[in-house]
Amino acid sequence: MNRRKFIKNASLTGAGLAVGSTLIHCAEATSKNEENTAVVDTKNNLPLVIATWHVENATTKAMEVLEAGGNALDAVEQGCMVEEANEKGQSVGKGGLPDRDGNVTLDACIMDKNGNCGAVVYLKDITHAVSVARKVMEDTPHVMLAGEGAKQFAISKGFEPEDLLTEASKKAWEEWKVKSEYKPIINIENHDTIGMLAIDNNGDISGACTTSGLAYKLAGRVGDSPIIGSGLFVDNEVGGCVATGLGEEVVKTVGSFLVVELMRQGKTPQEACEEAISRIVKKPNSNYKAFQVGYIAVNKKGETGSFSIHQWFSMTKFQNGVNEQIQSDYFNKA
Repeated sequence: MNRRKFIKNASLTGAGLAVGSTLIHCAEATSKNEENTAVVDTKNNLPLVIATWHVENATTKAMEVLEAGGNALDAVEQGCMVEEANEKGQSVGKGGLPDRDGNVTLDACIMDKNGNCGAVVYLKDITHAVSVARKVMEDTPHVMLAGEGAKQFAISKGFEPEDLLTEASKKAWEEWKVKSEYKPIINIENHDTIGMLAIDNNGDISGACTTSGLAYKLAGRVGDSPIIGSGLFVDNEVGGCVATGLGEEVVKTVGSFLVVELMRQGKTPQEACEEAISRIVKKPNSNYKAFQVGYIAVNKKGETGSFSIHQWFSMTKFQNGVNEQIQSDYFNKA
């Protein structure tokens, strides 16, 4: 099941769900959790890469970096760059779906083992937003640059500007303008992202997240993806998490930071992802049946987890020579 089918199918899951007093932390959930959580002998099972969605090419590139002796930061940057250059994806980098004015604008962030981080928001005309975010982290005293300032900074660092609106995305935008409906829709054309976490041979963790954001958004809209603590968070003593889905809902619970803090308290990555999703769906007046959020996480031991609101979210995992797509467990089993 690919990403496009995932969220389209998830839109059909809006039939009702009777939510009990407990979300899932019961004995019967244990066997399901084992499908997503792998207890790893860290010494013998590194390096490790995980990413949101079905992105084997991206995780392959990241693993190549790690197996060649590279560090986790280099791995997540180069892995995300694969999807940013994939024009057919229409959700990351070149070829991304535009805002309602027809402009492709990118958001991205990156975070290293020491807690250093960089981000760009509302970046135009530069394909590799994740690499610009890394330059912000390494070459400026700042964490985030936005808009025209981010673009000029990128150009000053040698990035070549180019038109990111492909013919396919332009056609989709023109078709959207016929009705100009502005509302979250659970499908790939409306929102998506690639988030990636890696542990290198030294046991150090880094992460990155990049997206073109909500399709046909208001000009200037920024979601969770470039916001440290929402779209991405890494604590090298504990683990890391990245989010995907409707960014506004992730921001409201500072989702990725929440997952890492829950792991710090002793929860497994799977348990932490499940609890973070429960914080969203249990919010007063939550309209969770109308949108999707998914998390993936890894802890210092090399255990991994993933969980989402609706079915068909997946995690790609590369470990011990196996590059595989793992279907996530999910909340809405109506």
